[in-house]
Amino acid sequence: MAFTGNDVVLYEKRDRKAYITLNRPEVMNALSRKVSAGMAEALADLRDDDDILVAILTGAGGRAFSAGMDLKERTQLDKTGTENTRGAVSAWDGRWTELGVWKPIIAAIDGYCLAGGMEVSLQCDIRIATKQSTFGLPEPRRSLLAGYGLHNLSRMTSLGNALYIQLTGNHIPAETAERWGIVQEVVADRDALMVRVEELADNIMECAPLAVQAIKRIVMQGRNMPVEYSIKMTESINAIINKTEDRIEGPKAFAEKRKAVWKMR
Repeated sequence: MAFTGNDVVLYEKRDRKAYITLNRPEVMNALSRKVSAGMAEALADLRDDDDILVAILTGAGGRAFSAGMDLKERTQLDKTGTENTRGAVSAWDGRWTELGVWKPIIAAIDGYCLAGGMEVSLQCDIRIATKQSTFGLPEPRRSLLAGYGLHNLSRMTSLGNALYIQLTGNHIPAETAERWGIVQEVVADRDALMVRVEELADNIMECAPLAVQAIKRIVMQGRNMPVEYSIKMTESINAIINKTEDRIEGPKAFAEKRKAVWKMR
């Protein structure tokens, strides 16, 4: 099954994976209100379709994952005095988990990954990039403040690294992003990129889906809690997992030396 939420965010489903593509290559996949609306639709479907286990998010065109906010649209909105509303859920302001999207999302990054585009990538769970990719939060060079990146980048890398990116507006190459822990792997080119993200998606799908989603929920919600509260939350979620058929199937499949068959119940 495949469908397009709108023409600037393509959404396709096959082999229990969702493929989300930012599709404005002529403007390096700049984030507009229409992009935000398309992302909201795609994320809601990802959340609600029990047949889908993992998503891959990328940008079209080969020049950019996304270069960030559509500043031409922003300028026009400023001129008209129109509030720059970003749709039901912003593509870049950090509300994905508020929607209850606990399925893993892999960012396949090729080219510029800047400003809101970098913030989109930071909301994904795993980031793989090509050697040509560059990262940055250049918002202060336009008297703008980043959103998700301001609050979460220092949780992914050191405070000094985060402030270097946030205060200078400088771009960093993919190799530096990998060294700083922002990107998990760097590959040669786009062909290698798509092969690798497919491999990782398949790795995730070998795991029990309910356990995978529980892990993401515990990590994302638990990092905002004192450890003792996070542990209590884990205990309550684990009690639910322990009552599922999949919890019995996992050890049984291992003992019988076969691949587990997950029923998501």
